[in-house]
Amino acid sequence: MKHLIDPMDLTVEEIDRLIELGGKILQNKEKYQEVCKHKSLATLFFEPSTRTRLSFEAAMLELGGNVLGFSSANSSSAQKGESVSDTVRTVSSYCDIIAMRHPKEGAPLVASRKIDVPLINAGDGGHYHPTQTLTDLMTIYQEKGHFDNLTVGMCGDLKFGRTVHSLIKAMSRYENVRFVMISPEELRLPDYIVKDVFEKKNIPYTEVSTMEEVMPELDILYMTRVQRERFFNEQDYIRLKDSFILDPEKLINAKEDLCIMHPLPRVNEISTKVDDDPRACYFKQVRYGKFIRMALIMTMLGVKANED
Repeated sequence: MKHLIDPMDLTVEEIDRLIELGGKILQNKEKYQEVCKHKSLATLFFEPSTRTRLSFEAAMLELGGNVLGFSSANSSSAQKGESVSDTVRTVSSYCDIIAMRHPKEGAPLVASRKIDVPLINAGDGGHYHPTQTLTDLMTIYQEKGHFDNLTVGMCGDLKFGRTVHSLIKAMSRYENVRFVMISPEELRLPDYIVKDVFEKKNIPYTEVSTMEEVMPELDILYMTRVQRERFFNEQDYIRLKDSFILDPEKLINAKEDLCIMHPLPRVNEISTKVDDDPRACYFKQVRYGKFIRMALIMTMLGVKANED
């Protein structure tokens, strides 16, 4: 695994090994605290990020490695007109692995072709965000113990949500997974996902317009934000937005072991009253993200702890 650009670059077996390693690190952090000693991670974030950048940096530091890089294009030579390729080629001389975020789709793929060190795509526009998909998968595994025989509800902006599209593709490779798509008409899942994933693989799915009608069926509820800017009509947004806000009342008929997820940041699509519900897993999700990134960095650098 030289580079990671698209979550589908990984086989099911590779994902399973990463999640297994992430679980081992979670259970015994001390064992892994020096495996990347004298190794350096460069975080090249050409657009601002909080969770992803800090998660990568925390992951490398907890493995005993070093971190260098920048947090926005304005603090790099890109402001002077330097090309992304030149920036990445230069930085690759100072580090062992790169995590790169860029607003332009395809930029990490282009950059990866210019360097000899491994590159991880930390998000490229509305395209791919593979470590968020790995984070989501590790969360599901840690909370459920398996990927098969699950009913997964996706709620909110299903049309533009890259995290939704990637997780659907990843989960579709496991047995007996059923999907429930919960969204307003304006933000329904794109036809290409329906055709290329659900219909092509004969995966059962349902499209509905309210959470309440399907809540008792769900094992996973993956929330995303319904964005005002996606609507042509302000009145339609006002009419629909409250239908897609998760609150304790909507959870009355949910399963006791429902796993509520969200890629964050949230705005108001999950009431803060849900935060203390034991089924709320979105802040656990943030924590799991650090451990799966630790596992990924170790794997891409080819380093191991004793007995791994």
